[in-house]
Parts: sequence; structure tokens; C-alpha cells
Amino acid sequence: MKTLTDHTIIYDDECPLCKEYTKAFVKIGMLDKSGREPYSKMINGNHLNIDWNRARNEIALVNKKDNTVKYGVDSIETIICNSFPVFKVLFKARLFRFFIDRLYLFISYNRKVVAPGKGGEGSSTCIPDFNVSYRLAYLVFAWFFTSMILVFYSKLAAPLFPASDFTREFLVCGAQVFFQGAIVFFVRRDRAIHYLGNMMTISVVGALMLVPTFLLVEFIKSNLFYIAYFIVVVVFMFFEHLRRVKLLGLPWYISATWVLYRLIALCIILYL
Repeated sequence: MKTLTDHTIIYDDECPLCKEYTKAFVKIGMLDKSGREPYSKMINGNHLNIDWNRARNEIALVNKKDNTVKYGVDSIETIICNSFPVFKVLFKARLFRFFIDRLYLFISYNRKVVAPGKGGEGSSTCIPDFNVSYRLAYLVFAWFFTSMILVFYSKLAAPLFPASDFTREFLVCGAQVFFQGAIVFFVRRDRAIHYLGNMMTISVVGALMLVPTFLLVEFIKSNLFYIAYFIVVVVFMFFEHLRRVKLLGLPWYISATWVLYRLIALCIILYL
């Protein structure tokens, strides 16, 4: 595997996803040991050729020989194709490039609600622009994904817990978006759309934690086991909700209303 030398990728050091995949590039030898630098450090230097606003949304790769800069998918393509030339054909395919460009932006514009860092807002922080289309696309994706997983999981808890269908789960998940969104909008409207992104990420994480149990169906027949495991997942989700609410600078009772909605939904499901 060939190492891309004399290049530096400028990553968001407050984004866990960005830190890990750029670290992997260095660790496996796709970039040399000096091939990555954090945005917060580099922005204070004298790098006139870098469009720092664009670099917040699309990771920048600087060629230290001629000071040219590539962004986003072009940066990733340069690194990957240097080490694995066979992928050049794939990146040249129009359909693949169309898909990968949009997937990259989908992840980049939503990365702070997928994996929020510990750093605050400031002039040296690498916070992506807010893109309403990609944020709504993320909310809808999380909404559908969570609803589908819950439909399958509800069958494992039946008949102690009523089995569900997609319509019910879709409505329950959607109603929570409007319920919590309205509360946060009233409390601090500038945080509402960012909160909803974080809330739906918590739902996706909870749904993913349920998926491994599908492999246990042939071995564990106890409905109580699946109900108990679901409670464990919800407890984890609650503490993650508390953490993200704190990062967003929102009051703690936003987590209380999150629990309240779930209790109301549970009562409706059980008794109506």
C-alpha cells in the first residue's frame, strides 16, 4: 500500500467520527505520520489558500508541495486512490460519484447531531453550516429506521407486550418529534432543530442496540428477557439524552418531558 506523502488532511477535532477515520488513515499507512492536523490549530496559522468556511463542511486536504487544496469527496478520493488505484474506476463512475457526494454531505452536515463533541461554539471550532434539506433528510431517515426496528422487536415481547405494526410505530415516533420539538422551540428556538437531530440519533442508537437480539430468537424464547433488555436500552437512552441536552445548553427538564412522552405513549398502547 502506497502512502500519500506531503499532504495534510485538516479534520474536525471535536468530531469523534472525523478523528477516528483520519487517525485510521495514518495508522494503516495511507497518510504519513504528519498527515493530519486539527482544524482548531490550523485555522490560526498562515494558510491563505484554504477556504476555511468550506473546510467546515468538506474536509480539506492540503498538498504541501504546491499548496493546492482539495475538499470533501475529492480529498477522500485522493487518499484512497493513491493507496488503492483500483478504486479510481469506481470514483469516475457518474452514478457512484453522484451517490457518494450526497452521502458525504448527508453525514457531514449532520455530524454534530450524530456524534457531538465536547467543545463549545467559537471562531476556531469546525461547526458545519446548517443545511435544512440534509437535516430533514436525516430526521426522516431516523424516523423510518427506528419505526421499522420497533415493529420487529415488539413481536419478541408479545403477548406480554402488544405486538405493533409500522403505522403505530411511525405515528408514535413522529408524534414525539412534534411534542419535543414544540417544547424546545418554546424554551430555546435556536436549538430546536439541533435538539431534534440529537434526539433522533438517540432513537437510532437505541434501535441499533435492539438489533443483536434478533439473532437470539432461536435460543431465547422468554418474552420477559426481551422486555427487560428493552428497559435497559431505554435507561441507556435516557442518560445519553441527559448528556446531549447538557451539551446543547438546554435545561434538564427537556429529558423529563422526553420520558413523560414515552410514558404517555406506553399508556395509550397498553390501555387503548
